[in-house]
Amino acid sequence: MRRVLLWLPLAAFVALLALVWSGLLSPADRAVASRMVGQPLPEFALEPLLAGRPGVSSAQFADGKPRLLNIFASWCAPCIAEAPQLMALKQAGVEIQGIAVRDTAEAMRGFLARNGDPYTAIGDASTSEIQLALGSSGVPETFVVDGNGTIVAQHIGDIRAEDVPELLEALRKAE
Repeated sequence: MRRVLLWLPLAAFVALLALVWSGLLSPADRAVASRMVGQPLPEFALEPLLAGRPGVSSAQFADGKPRLLNIFASWCAPCIAEAPQLMALKQAGVEIQGIAVRDTAEAMRGFLARNGDPYTAIGDASTSEIQLALGSSGVPETFVVDGNGTIVAQHIGDIRAEDVPELLEALRKAE
């Protein structure tokens, strides 16, 4: 019995190590998917962040034309990483409206000057109300919205080059 007790701490350590190792090999998906996919956009009307540019409202999305709604910020490093893909989507004819989260006009002008401007409109979300209403868990996050104003798909995180065809296909299906 004494011999078993001597080996018990080693057995417990090996079991703990195996548990940690299995978690490292297959981590849990921590992305929070929006429950709004398949639902109409919540009603909102955001003032423009930049003077001379339009703001963003839910009413703009019910004109029969599918488009992307991109939630982003000038202070967000992954938003900088996704900028080339947003420009590629714009060049492919995709309309992108943006919601700038807790940002300033000055910082946004610098961000757009450095990274390109794919947006037809940028709304000012100085609080997280609209993010919460959309079921968005952070920035960047992109929603595909059909021409009736219904959210048909969600892309969590920065858009990478390999995500562009998938978003284009989702927009095509949303027509």
